[in-house]
Amino acid sequence: MKQTNLAIVVPCYNEEAVLPSSAKVLKKIMYDLIDNNQISSESKILFVNDGSKDKTWSLIQDLENEDAIFTGLKFSRNFGHQNALMAGMKVAGNYADAVITIDADLQDDENLIPQMVASFQEGNEVVLGVRNDRSSDSSFKRWTAETFYKLMNQIGVQLVPDHADFRLLGRRAVETLMSYHESNLFLRGIIPQLGYSSEKLYYQRKPRLAGETKYPLKKMISFALDGITSFSVAPIKAIMSLGVVVIVISLIMMIYALVRFFTGNVTNGWASLMTSLWFLGGVQLVGISIIGEYIGKIFAEVKHRPRYIIETDDYSETQSQSVDDQE
Repeated sequence: MKQTNLAIVVPCYNEEAVLPSSAKVLKKIMYDLIDNNQISSESKILFVNDGSKDKTWSLIQDLENEDAIFTGLKFSRNFGHQNALMAGMKVAGNYADAVITIDADLQDDENLIPQMVASFQEGNEVVLGVRNDRSSDSSFKRWTAETFYKLMNQIGVQLVPDHADFRLLGRRAVETLMSYHESNLFLRGIIPQLGYSSEKLYYQRKPRLAGETKYPLKKMISFALDGITSFSVAPIKAIMSLGVVVIVISLIMMIYALVRFFTGNVTNGWASLMTSLWFLGGVQLVGISIIGEYIGKIFAEVKHRPRYIIETDDYSETQSQSVDDQE
């Protein structure tokens, strides 16, 4: 039976504080799997440097020199966490039978990796790591997360609650994922659409070992908005509904203004001014939302800009050499 060629993709942005310890932990897991004949000796840990401004890339290069199990992918600049994941999966998917993505801070339970591999070998093309509780989060963060998942469900986006970007995808799933070409990426919403046999594995999230979170409140809000706008035109429809409400209010105001006018209890010009302001405001909101619905759909598709630019790809180089050596 052919052994599984595994790639662990780790997106990195200013991770010099945690990278040495994370690399050591992941290296041990990989060699344990290799020693137990669960994965191929050609398996790699792929660090994707997402335009880090600190010493992250030099640390990755040091790790590559230290052990061939480490490889690196370097962006020309910062392109964002989701694009780093996509780049790592695309590059690794050309050689690996399965790809696991995990953040560099290892707050996700790396000890779940052997179970993910076993699940894949049992026939599951998608294996999701799901948090079993949020006790380590603040009350505010728990409330915002719950609200986000409820909102996404209400607008028709089926997410797996408490699943982030800790997952295993088989090669077929990676190839299918790469056929999604939208620029506004929200992988947590795309992955459930892939289909294929899947399994959820539950774990407890750990506190960050060092460094700072790459998702402060501002980025979390931006990420949530990206998720909503990537999968739904509900915000535009909400504006349309608001426009209709404003028109209704304007009609009520018109009746009220007319009553005031005929009873003589009004300043000259007040009735026409108030009526026109409310009515035109409502019409404008409806008109903008209708146009925006079309523009919003076009805007995301027509630019066709590259999601990322790879400056250095050490993973493909090492894998190509391995293939040549085998031949």
